[in-house]
Amino acid sequence: MALDNVISLENAVIAVTEHIVLEQVNLSIEKGELVYVIGRVGSGKTSLIKTINAELPLNEGTGLVSGFSLEELKRKEIPMLRRKLGIVFQDFKLLNDRTVERNLEFALKATGWKNKEEINERIAEVLEKVDLGYKGYKMPHQLSGGEQQRVVIARALLNDPEIILADEPTGNLDPATSDDIMNILVDISKSGRAVVMATHNYNLIKRFPSRTLKCEDGRLLNANLSEADFDKLIQNV
Repeated sequence: MALDNVISLENAVIAVTEHIVLEQVNLSIEKGELVYVIGRVGSGKTSLIKTINAELPLNEGTGLVSGFSLEELKRKEIPMLRRKLGIVFQDFKLLNDRTVERNLEFALKATGWKNKEEINERIAEVLEKVDLGYKGYKMPHQLSGGEQQRVVIARALLNDPEIILADEPTGNLDPATSDDIMNILVDISKSGRAVVMATHNYNLIKRFPSRTLKCEDGRLLNANLSEADFDKLIQNV
């Protein structure tokens, strides 16, 4: 893996149980890159992210993620890998019985943080980064959808990850709020973290252009999209 690459897959086979979803996957992503992954439902976008996250095993080919070899990864090493990753879900997955701050505290304690002062400082830092420093006392149901997604991004940043994996992070949001979330993700990539985002929101890619990959017919391909391509994709959504 090149020095600046934080994700590298070579001749990888992405499979769910025994069903092959993608094969001959060759992928290199550098620090500070924002990479979109597009494709129809069931084409392999989420399975690719789950393989990078070691939720799905890599049984064929080779893969390096933040210095961890996916094909040789032991179960006890998975938590160490995931501390290098931040995950942003479409459906938030916040704990509804506690405040925003306590949600973040729970995530930190689950990854080994113990010092109360350090925990509080880190929570304040990440909430400030997503412009929610004034809403840490609120319960999730008291926040808008966009604000809840900002909390999810804050949670993903807690352990200062090298990589952010975002699976349809704007899927439940209106266009203006989606733009707000994208501005945050773009800023995160500019800070030196790699951001891999699975999406079907082609309008968003058009407004925030970056390298785009496409899952199609069992392959991961470079998608060199023209204005006409975008217009066609948007019309077919």
